[in-house]
Amino acid sequence: MQGVDFIFSIAILIMSVVIHEVSHGSVAYALGDPTAKNEGRLTLNPLKHMDLFGSLIVPFITYLAGGFIFGWAKPVPYNPYNLKNQKVGSGLIGAAGPLSNFLTAAVFGLIIRYGSLLSFLPDSFFQIATLIVLVNLILGTFNLVPVPPLDGSKILFAFLPYRWSKAELFLERYGFFLLLIFILFFFQYLLPVIAILFKLFTGLPAQAGLTM
Repeated sequence: MQGVDFIFSIAILIMSVVIHEVSHGSVAYALGDPTAKNEGRLTLNPLKHMDLFGSLIVPFITYLAGGFIFGWAKPVPYNPYNLKNQKVGSGLIGAAGPLSNFLTAAVFGLIIRYGSLLSFLPDSFFQIATLIVLVNLILGTFNLVPVPPLDGSKILFAFLPYRWSKAELFLERYGFFLLLIFILFFFQYLLPVIAILFKLFTGLPAQAGLTM
């Protein structure tokens, strides 16, 4: 049964990060940058987005180590020089990914919240829907952390005045190490936020999601 749970978890993670990345590319395209479209990345075909390490190996390791899944897809490329406003445009492209995760969580959260109207659906469907909400809340919340290469850094840089360019360069230069420190020592502080959002979206106790 655990093997089945892991397969479902991986499938949900992959589709969630695919939607996340396609959202980046779609907003970039809407703002005038065709890079993602030209490279065939505006598709929900997971094979176009999967990263062997981030989409399969890391989720497998985190599942075995802690019973949860975590991973990523290949970032959708965009060329900021094609944007009319590079600063604001990059921020909007960055925000599109987490927003897609929160919207996905909201849709399935409503299904769970009003499940009594869908009583003809099997319990397994609602278990999967609960996992979809949880995975997307984790992805959306984590990606808002303002450390490169996460989307939160692009949103932060869109608001920083130009005189703070040295701080932006510092974050970009040491982003990987700062992100590693955050994951090791501060990720746990996101869990209460995720728990609150889970209850807000589904109406279920936070433990129902975080103990899955």
